[in-house]
Amino acid sequence: MQSQDLHTDMTETRWDMFKYDIGNVFLGVGHAYSRPLHWQGEQWGDFGITMVGTGFAYFLDDPTSRYFRDIKEDIPQVIRDYGFQYGSPSNNYMITGAVYLAGLAIKDEKLRRTGVLLISSATAGGFLQQILKSAVGRARPLSGKTKDTFRPLWSGDKDFHSFPSGHAILALTNAHAIAKQFKSPWIKGGIYTLGAIPSISRLWEGKHWLSDVVFSAVVSIFIVESIDRYLDTKYDEKYNDNRKKISWDLNFGPGQFGIVARF
Repeated sequence: MQSQDLHTDMTETRWDMFKYDIGNVFLGVGHAYSRPLHWQGEQWGDFGITMVGTGFAYFLDDPTSRYFRDIKEDIPQVIRDYGFQYGSPSNNYMITGAVYLAGLAIKDEKLRRTGVLLISSATAGGFLQQILKSAVGRARPLSGKTKDTFRPLWSGDKDFHSFPSGHAILALTNAHAIAKQFKSPWIKGGIYTLGAIPSISRLWEGKHWLSDVVFSAVVSIFIVESIDRYLDTKYDEKYNDNRKKISWDLNFGPGQFGIVARF
């Protein structure tokens, strides 16, 4: 049985809903982490494109870091504050938790499912980035070290926690999970813009390099897509029945390079 009719039954208690949803949060995280074990040729191809894109961004780390740090004082304070606050773990869970609790309060399965997707994606991405930060041990731009300075394997120095960006992962998992519910490109664009600001803010604050943010953005999408497909088997309400498969393209041109994801 892929979903349970009782989850749309208004006689079900909120406590039963809560237990079911929390179980799916943990199972969703586990599902996301286990996906590489099931990758086939196409998935490994996507992973390869991610690595190539991160590698190209690596070559642009120095000039982009200088540029964004130079314009820091030109950025309105309200945007700088938003970039920092929205990507912080405590504020992130306040927002995602509020979405879920609203769905639970009114017994709306679609909103509950969205909250589960938000919480499980943030949890999976947040834990992964903490492990990678310590394992990779890359120096932050503000440390004064070069982009290729590393102290791998559990460095306790926060100046060597650059890769990947936690703010970018949390903000972009939220943005992608919420944007998936809307068809309007204008609404999607606005949501992704709000999610991108915390990522870009890490560049002008000197906390991360461009390649840190690029990698984090792709990981965020992969995590949300993986957990979303898992939740399709657990809930009747699916806001994305007609979704398109994500495709990745590399764009080359005179003086430019880009990765394009099509949804």
